[in-house]
Amino acid sequence: MTNRRQFLTQIAALSTLSLSSCGWRLANVGSNYTKTSRQLDQLYIYTWTQYTDKQLLKTFTAQTGMKVLADVYDSNDVMLAKLQAGAGAIYSNIYPSDYMVQKMLDKKLLTPLEHERLIGLENLFPRFQNPSYDPFNRYSIPFNWGTTGLLYNSEKLKTPPDDWEYLWQNQKQLYKRMTLLNDVREVMGATLRMLGYSYNSQNELEIKQAYQKLKQLKPAIAAFDTDAWQNQIMAGDLLLAMCYSGDAVKISLENPKLKFVIPRSGSSLWTDTIVIPKNAPNLPGAYAWINLILQPEIAAQTSARLKIATPNSAGFEQLPKSIQDNTILFPPESVLEKCERLTPLGKFEELYDRYWTQLLT
Repeated sequence: MTNRRQFLTQIAALSTLSLSSCGWRLANVGSNYTKTSRQLDQLYIYTWTQYTDKQLLKTFTAQTGMKVLADVYDSNDVMLAKLQAGAGAIYSNIYPSDYMVQKMLDKKLLTPLEHERLIGLENLFPRFQNPSYDPFNRYSIPFNWGTTGLLYNSEKLKTPPDDWEYLWQNQKQLYKRMTLLNDVREVMGATLRMLGYSYNSQNELEIKQAYQKLKQLKPAIAAFDTDAWQNQIMAGDLLLAMCYSGDAVKISLENPKLKFVIPRSGSSLWTDTIVIPKNAPNLPGAYAWINLILQPEIAAQTSARLKIATPNSAGFEQLPKSIQDNTILFPPESVLEKCERLTPLGKFEELYDRYWTQLLT
């Protein structure tokens, strides 16, 4: 997601800043974490910056007596790199996106979920009870879902964007006043989709074509950025930003002239999940955390506070109608049919990464 999607933009830029006073810290557990600190009255989680929610921590502690300490990250790759460096022995819950669940499975980084210890799986919408990235939720439960699209200033852009090609067609007007996500799969995927290909193309010619198209656009792009664009578009410095739907909801509520569109040729459909890593130090706490998230009233409260789309059907029913009817959070099926989940690319990931490095440099 989480975002992918309460934002800590400033925190993301200050890697040494501690948020432990409110339970959230920026990836600073570090090497001084030892077996002696793996106590069952503490739960360490690793989640997206976008999902920081002080109230959720308080609720968990009130229900279980456990203290939650959370580190945050702003990309799946950062999370995976830390896990592969040994952090799997620190955290009991992690929030990977759907395709990353598959990658983590391939790398044997996850613990299978014991469904008899989970309460409320039946509350999930049917589409999330047997997802393609993790059949029958054997290793993950969904936390948030959404799409990727374009947030634009409707006062200054009289012709609204309706597809990805708008960026190329209006390159002069958008020069240095638009941003794309700092995410190779999202940016390359959107360009591939615009060209009529799959987000998950494994055709070398198609991937190269997408890179060449992006190379044409590169001089006009202000930045490849996942977080900092928000303050800039609110201040009027940007006209358009590629972003996740959850972020778009929060910002458009603050400034209604900023509107979100899912491109007509299609976009990505993503789910951020909760998993238990192998060697999780607090297994009872990990299941207690997941069971808290599965409670319908908690799902509804979290959705309303963080402006995220809950995959919990029973929780959805408890949301105010104004949130249920928000088509940024909950797009109609006709839009979702054109969207595509990211999937692992195997050996082609190296090709995507090579083109991405060339583009950024």
